[in-house]
Amino acid sequence: MKLREHPLMICGGIRNWPPLWVWVGGEKNERPRGEVGVLIRVEPSVIEFKRLFLTIQYNDSEYMGWLSFDDAAFCREIYNLLKGFYRHSILEIGELDMSRALE
Repeated sequence: MKLREHPLMICGGIRNWPPLWVWVGGEKNERPRGEVGVLIRVEPSVIEFKRLFLTIQYNDSEYMGWLSFDDAAFCREIYNLLKGFYRHSILEIGELDMSRALE
């Protein structure tokens, strides 16, 4: 099962992958959508323990998105997984085989 299809990649009945991207700086805001860019940072929220913030680089700009989860333990697992995928494409991360990734 791919990360994007995992049944716990959800919050309030809504799929959380891929995140919506918000421009945070760089050349210009290209309003990217979907599985674009390269992961450069992942941080847990200091306020909401079931939320992660992802930062990507896309065409000389940076964008931030977030993943909110219903399951706090799964959120921590995804955080630990994504820390090992800096400089990997968001598309590649969405394709991860979760049966192997969380072993």
